[in-house]
Amino acid sequence: MNSAVTPSADASVSNSTPKTVHGACPHDCPDTCAMRITVQDGRVIKIQGDPDHATTQGALCTKVSRYAERSYHPERVLTPLKRVGPKGKGQFVPVSWDEALSDIAGRLKSIAARDPEAILPYSYAGTMGLLQGESIAARFFNKLGASQLLRTICASAGGAALAATYGHKVGMRVEQFAFSQLIVIWGSNSIASNLHFWTLANQAKRQGAKLICIDPRKTETADKCHQHIALLPGTDGALALGLMHELISHGWLDQDYIDRHVDGWDGLRERALQWPPERVAEVCGISADEVRQLARDYGTTKPAAIRLNYGMQRVRGGGNAVRLVALLPCLTGAWREAAGGMLLSSSGFFAPYKNTAKLERPDLLAGRTPRTINMSTIGDDLLREASPEFGPKIEAVIVYNSNPVAVAPESGKVVAGFQREDLFTVVLEHFLTDTADQADYVLPATTQLEHLDVHTSYGHTTMLINEPAIRPQGQALPNTQIFRELAARMGFTEPCFADSDETLARQALVDDLSFDELRATGWLQLPIADAPFANGGFPTPNGKVQADAPGLGLPDYVPNYESRQSSPELARRYPLAMISPPARNFLNSSFVNVKSLRDIEGEPLLEMHGDDAAARGIQDGQVVRVFNERGTYRCRVALNPRARPGVVNGLGVWWRKLGLDGSNVNELTHQRLTDMGEAPTFYDCLVEVQADSLRAA
Repeated sequence: MNSAVTPSADASVSNSTPKTVHGACPHDCPDTCAMRITVQDGRVIKIQGDPDHATTQGALCTKVSRYAERSYHPERVLTPLKRVGPKGKGQFVPVSWDEALSDIAGRLKSIAARDPEAILPYSYAGTMGLLQGESIAARFFNKLGASQLLRTICASAGGAALAATYGHKVGMRVEQFAFSQLIVIWGSNSIASNLHFWTLANQAKRQGAKLICIDPRKTETADKCHQHIALLPGTDGALALGLMHELISHGWLDQDYIDRHVDGWDGLRERALQWPPERVAEVCGISADEVRQLARDYGTTKPAAIRLNYGMQRVRGGGNAVRLVALLPCLTGAWREAAGGMLLSSSGFFAPYKNTAKLERPDLLAGRTPRTINMSTIGDDLLREASPEFGPKIEAVIVYNSNPVAVAPESGKVVAGFQREDLFTVVLEHFLTDTADQADYVLPATTQLEHLDVHTSYGHTTMLINEPAIRPQGQALPNTQIFRELAARMGFTEPCFADSDETLARQALVDDLSFDELRATGWLQLPIADAPFANGGFPTPNGKVQADAPGLGLPDYVPNYESRQSSPELARRYPLAMISPPARNFLNSSFVNVKSLRDIEGEPLLEMHGDDAAARGIQDGQVVRVFNERGTYRCRVALNPRARPGVVNGLGVWWRKLGLDGSNVNELTHQRLTDMGEAPTFYDCLVEVQADSLRAA
């Protein structure tokens, strides 16, 4: 490696005495665990949860407790790679950093000279860190004038709904769930995806709380709750309206809280009264008695809390559904108590304490307003020609912290787009993922154990630091340093491109928070009240909850794009609804290549109810074809009670290259967007399933 290209963060040196450093889990998970990383002789020997951190409490999930396997993985990319074979074949040769960066900069300069908007960054939450996410990277693309990326692939429908209703992404303090008497776990497999919340829910359960799970799938979490309500995908808004109907009909309302803190109540009341339990039952595929009992439990138990998660907003009406669920605790006055209310995301609490503009420097756009590309429609957009409406054809994509070929919807089109011979693709990665296989250059990035970062959370209210525990493996560099080097070769001379990682970390925090204190303790608790909305004070312009939101009106039930209700002819051809929840031992497409975790997970599976299988002559363990008009996906079927009748569960997100025919469940999903937030509708998908005449390899 050329001596001019060196990591910016100083990592631990070899020392025979064990040393423990503060770390933070980087992954797209609400828990954002505080970690203690023990290093001896320059090598990580132990990764633990921080026992002093109020949420982590010393425990890590199976995935992150084995994080060292990721850093020391034998298949890790440790030198820059240049493609020598056909796109998608993963044929590369090692090259020096100088050769790779000089060639990449030359190609980008040439494209930018014609139109910088032909260059697209593509990133998401491969790391949730403020530094290795969007700091120097954002500065680089702002200075370049590249197309902007609308980062929607996970949570933007729910985020837009919370902003419209509460003013920001705010909610209960997660610690308070331990003291609730009723917890409704709505669209969340907490055991798999929110483990530390589940610890708190179990604490409440031991103290007599009732736990109710609402989810189309009978998850591991549903197994442990007192009740499971298996509604049809995309019908959550109807259920919320039905609960409101019963709250109104039986007088289970806190009228004083409504009068003081809710705008638009009269219209919402009129709408809810149109949804008696019988209507809700027909739409949701559950019984009217389930609606009545859930409303009774919620309306008469105090304190009552809702833990909502993002799966339920991945349908056409996802934003409206979140708005409706978010209004429930406002109608019962649940917010009056610390252990009452709702939590979807706490990330809005961090807004006053982090300095995004200083980190990302939008001023480098210098008045330009580049077009915006939605990451959820990348399949279509990579295949578009130049036009006055679209702008220039995309000629280059720089991918970091994401794996779009595996995770983006309608992946057949995504693959076709990335395989364009005239598309220049650079991928910053740890491994040769499905997307890296399509790259012209793969640049080795550091893992969380090898760089400095600062983390917020969307599941609790503490800010964390991640110190580099070991030196970067091989020639890996932090994302920040890779973009510094590219900026230098592009001729960007602004001083901000020379900011060190420590400088960036200090810039990330507003003056009210001390970076030195954060570094000393490992994490800082934000000053958030135990019951933040007991007396209203929501972060809306007037401090009130907005039931009738400006520009949006009242929320309503919006049926799926693909359902018997909205598309009966399509439903006749493809009669099964499909959702694609994450496999328990992966995190999106991360950890799929960690063998110990893949061994636990087994293989790509489709869960199917026995009645649906019998009607199709399908046996347990058989290889099946799952298909619709967008494509075909072959995998093994598991007949078990986790799938309700009429719904199949395609567990994801496996790398395509590990599938039976080189595809994954996103071969079947579509690119249509949600009602709010322009988000993908992964769980709004109809399919048919047949026994496969071909044998699995």
